[in-house]
Amino acid sequence: MKVLARRLRPLLFHLRGGHSDKLDIYNNVVSRLSAEARVAWAAEIFGDKIVVSTSFGIQSPVMLHLVTSIIPEVPIVFVDTGYLFPETYQFAETLTKRLGLNLKTYNSIMTPARQEAMYGRLWEQGIEGLRKYSLINKVEPMDRALAELRGKIWLTGIRRSQSVSRQHLNFVSLQNQTFKLTPILDWSDEQVDEYLQTNKLPEHPLRQRGYVSVGDWHSTSVLTKDMTPEQTRFQGIKRECGLHEPTNIPGYRI
Repeated sequence: MKVLARRLRPLLFHLRGGHSDKLDIYNNVVSRLSAEARVAWAAEIFGDKIVVSTSFGIQSPVMLHLVTSIIPEVPIVFVDTGYLFPETYQFAETLTKRLGLNLKTYNSIMTPARQEAMYGRLWEQGIEGLRKYSLINKVEPMDRALAELRGKIWLTGIRRSQSVSRQHLNFVSLQNQTFKLTPILDWSDEQVDEYLQTNKLPEHPLRQRGYVSVGDWHSTSVLTKDMTPEQTRFQGIKRECGLHEPTNIPGYRI
């Protein structure tokens, strides 16, 4: 961490000079760094105002290990919808103990039972139902976490190769006035697998059963030969769960 920070100081000097075109400046800096150095950069710039999100999915161990190796006490936000696979909850427990995570679990203000009583099964109600489901179960809890933890930058493990909707993302973006950093945005599946093996990280139990991406049990499918990885989520209607989409739209607050 200290070695990386020393290498970054010539660049950091210019970043602290003003606020104009900050996103362009940030992206110009981090695009030339390794994933580890991107995390160190965030620590140098934002100090203790960093928040990391995780879904405890198939590839989550990579980001969790990468970030906590550099910032051990960083808050890890786990948005628990109440609809995750039993194996995901067990995997979360395993990784939390293995990596000593500073885990912060956030849930919707409405229980799953209350949601279904009031609105029915939102995930079966097309794109608008999925949108409302995401706002209630994912977006609002994550927004609350960022506010309570005073996060100024949010680190996430999304990658360009995961979907068409992510291919043109920048390393640093601004979402609802919070900076978002994606340290492994340019990593391939092969790089992810190599990192998992090199660091002997545990594997999600559902990977061996054909799952390439794991979210809620009702909106996640096994990858078959006639599907793309993107189609394994939300019945192929959409890819993003809402956390990585802009939410400055009418009716956002619930």
